[in-house]
Amino acid sequence: MSIMKVVDMAGKEVGEITLSDAIFGAEINKTVLHTAVRAYLMNQRQGTQSTLTRTEVSGGGKKPWKQKGTGHARQGSTRAPQWTHGGVALGPKPRCYRLSLNKKTKRVALFSALSSKVAANEMVIVDKIATESYSTKTMAAMLKAIGAAKKTLIVLPEVDAVVVKSCNNIEGVKTTVANSLNVYDILNCDTFVMAQGAAEKIQEVYAK
Repeated sequence: MSIMKVVDMAGKEVGEITLSDAIFGAEINKTVLHTAVRAYLMNQRQGTQSTLTRTEVSGGGKKPWKQKGTGHARQGSTRAPQWTHGGVALGPKPRCYRLSLNKKTKRVALFSALSSKVAANEMVIVDKIATESYSTKTMAAMLKAIGAAKKTLIVLPEVDAVVVKSCNNIEGVKTTVANSLNVYDILNCDTFVMAQGAAEKIQEVYAK
């Protein structure tokens, strides 16, 4: 078990939290991290790209000139790939790019990502992230107080519409909840800000 300090929204230390080494101090498996990030990015692709082949473009029903005796290369259609307005040869067609990971791999990847942030001193735990009214200024002040970098991921224990909307206008800041964490977002941020309640929730769920 490792102990990490907890700060408030003003950046002042207000306590400590004990973190599980199995989750926040695990061995960082770079191979699994690469696999998880690749799967995430592949699963974002819609796969709807499509080009028209020579059988799908309009026209080209008539042979442009006779086979022999013209001095031209033989041609069967004006919709072959080498012709203007012709079809595309070997172009992309709709396909599914989806990659799936098993439960164990996802778990190892998440623990590796969380542990990498702790090891790099890029994780900050705040006792409570909240604001009474929609206020981008309040959230920006909090990020400045805790020394957050430009790209920051804020993790809440549960959805808080006020906090989420207050962060929407801050460039480089993304919010999520503990049960929707993904490896790509964790690794893609420079500062990983987690509410104490979110850290406790993660440890409660994955301690089993």
